[in-house]
Amino acid sequence: EIVSRDWSSDVCSSDLDLAELDVPWESVEIYQVDERVAPEGDPLRNLTHLRESLGPQLPVQVHPMPVEADDLERAARDYAGELPATIDLIHLGLGSDGHTASLVPGDPILDVDDRLIAITGRAYQGTHRMSMTYPQLSRTRGLLWLVTGADKREPLQQLLDRKSTRLNSSHVKRSRMP
Repeated sequence: EIVSRDWSSDVCSSDLDLAELDVPWESVEIYQVDERVAPEGDPLRNLTHLRESLGPQLPVQVHPMPVEADDLERAARDYAGELPATIDLIHLGLGSDGHTASLVPGDPILDVDDRLIAITGRAYQGTHRMSMTYPQLSRTRGLLWLVTGADKREPLQQLLDRKSTRLNSSHVKRSRMP
């Protein structure tokens, strides 16, 4: 079971006790969908929240994005090389501007189609990001969206109605795999 997760602080909750779920955790591998370029343990990092939610008791193999590397472009290529051919499930959030996976409006990363992992071309909310690109996001068997907050009501409705191709999140397509 390969899982990829956008584990941002707005979707993590101290009420979430993953250990109580009936999941064969020893068979689960988690790859990050996106991550802020920030030091280990930084409260802005998705990995920080992921590790807090998993706790020490779950035998899950986590594959962190190497955002502390000196050469981020090379680190992104190396991380892409570690990804499985197909990911069983990708969990995504939705921003109030319609972005997902750090694929934010106006960033050059939106046009990347020759790499599976890339670095954003500009800072978003103060940090650059490493992120899966649309080609990688489309190589999943399933997508799970978790959207919270009233400020996301309009982009969520547009995503569900498939009325707007202006939403970056609307460009995420699940592959048609058996």
